[in-house]
Amino acid sequence: MKEEHRLLIALQDLDIMIKEAKDQYTSKELKSLGFKLNGLEELQNARKKLIKKIPPDILQRYERLAKHYTMAILPVTGDLCLGCFGKLPTSFFSATSRDKLQTCENCGRLLYIP
Repeated sequence: MKEEHRLLIALQDLDIMIKEAKDQYTSKELKSLGFKLNGLEELQNARKKLIKKIPPDILQRYERLAKHYTMAILPVTGDLCLGCFGKLPTSFFSATSRDKLQTCENCGRLLYIP
């Protein structure tokens, strides 16, 4: 897996944690289960540092998708996109495309082959 894929996955994880910490219903529920939800500022600072490591064109694609989907980057399992469960074309798995960050033709999410 390429470094930019790992960075995007880490960014997505941070975004989900930030969203959950900001959401009043979710944060109340997590606190009732015993989770401590302090550190929002640290998460936001970590996000700022992380986005500096991601190429601007890829970051822009991710940000646009993250507005619409909770999971903007997903692995491929078998020949399916795990976002929409659409079947991917065989060209998706060619040797030249294997290490590239690709886009699902059906839902538009970013996909990678683990």
